[in-house]
Amino acid sequence: MTYDLLKLAHIIGAVLIGGGLIGVWLADLRSRQTRELVRFSESVRNIAVFYDGVVVPGAIILLVSGTWLIVEFFGGWNFFSIPWLAGMVFLFAFELIEGNTVTRIYFMRLRRLTQEALRAGAFTPELEKARAENVPTFTHFLDLPVLFLIVTLGALKPNDWELFIAGSLIAVVLALALTIFIPRLYPWVADQ
Repeated sequence: MTYDLLKLAHIIGAVLIGGGLIGVWLADLRSRQTRELVRFSESVRNIAVFYDGVVVPGAIILLVSGTWLIVEFFGGWNFFSIPWLAGMVFLFAFELIEGNTVTRIYFMRLRRLTQEALRAGAFTPELEKARAENVPTFTHFLDLPVLFLIVTLGALKPNDWELFIAGSLIAVVLALALTIFIPRLYPWVADQ
């Protein structure tokens, strides 16, 4: 019974993270589509709501349930010998660190700069510059492909590292393509 409940909690955590990251992605796209400061501000606020209200609780549920599953049912530190599980843990840890450093700090700064722009009544040069930064854009666009890879590893449970390596390369290439392509769809960021 414990295994089934932990597995259910793990699935709920994955659904929350997935739904939250999709919400963040859509809110980010919406923020790129508008030159109206109030709408831009709403989109930035929605990014924070999805991160703090959906992604973070999902990550906490995944962390607790995943750790408990590994300790109780997969031999603790022996999970390193199981490629699909070790890959999931590595990718989750990477996303946890990256998401709470580069991406989170960037969106917090974007929210602060947006509030300053609202007080000024127009987009500020600092906000325009922050919006055009490539590294946080890349890490943001990497979130969903990495989550899909984590889910794929858990669903297929490969006994070697091929899927992890190929999936990681595909995730990076996809995030890089989105980093280049999406801002070009809405060139106002690059033009300012």
